[in-house]
Order: sequence, then C-alpha cells, then structure tokens
Amino acid sequence: MAKTAIEVFAAAIGYPDAVPDGANSFVFRVDGGEIFASVSNGRLLLSCRLSDDLELLPELASFAAGRMLREDAVLTFGELGGSQCAFLWQDAPATGDSRVFARLFETFMDSCDWWKARVEGARGEKAEIPSMMIRP
Repeated sequence: MAKTAIEVFAAAIGYPDAVPDGANSFVFRVDGGEIFASVSNGRLLLSCRLSDDLELLPELASFAAGRMLREDAVLTFGELGGSQCAFLWQDAPATGDSRVFARLFETFMDSCDWWKARVEGARGEKAEIPSMMIRP
C-alpha cells in the first residue's frame, strides 16, 4: 500500500514516533508544541496554534501583511484542535517528495518561531522585534 503524505512527511523530517498506517491527519509534537498536519483536496496542511487570547489579534494582524511578503505561512483565526484561536498555517502539494516536505517543515517552523516571539512580546514577555518591518 502506498504511503500517505503524512507518512512521507514524518519520514522526511525524521519524526521519531510512529505515525499510524494510512493516516490523513496527525498531531506532531515538536519543540514542546503541537503541529497539526492534515491532507485535504490534494494538499498537505500544517498548522500551529499561536494564542487563544483574542485580545492579541489586532496586534498580531498588524504584522500579517508584511510577513505575507516574506513567507508562505499565513496567520488566521479559527478552530484548531477543538478551540478558537489565532494560528499559523502553510501548505504544499500532498504529492511532494521528502525534499519538498523537509523544506516545508523547515520554513514553517521558522515562521512559527517568529510569530511565537511576537505573541510573547505582545504579552509583555521579552521579544526582539526587527528594526525594519513592513506594516499595513
């Protein structure tokens, strides 16, 4: 039986835990957080929860336009993992190979790190903001 995009993705990133055979969705535990992965309409979608605090949305949204020029990950608000939150998502064709999926993971995790630092900064925790940033 052919492997699903989730299984190929797990192998591409060297995920140490087993992914169920035939999985079309899975929650990867990475760097103390969760990366939600699913396959739908021929796309592999990765999502990462940023914050459940709706009061942070206006500040986070102020960064979104500039970040869309720099990266493929997209900030959105909706349901993820059973609750409403601000989260980041990025996708790629589900027909990608290990090289495509490894690159997707690397770029997505870089984006997650940047956005998580903004969330920490919005909460008053120390976060370094670049000296030049495009805002709408």
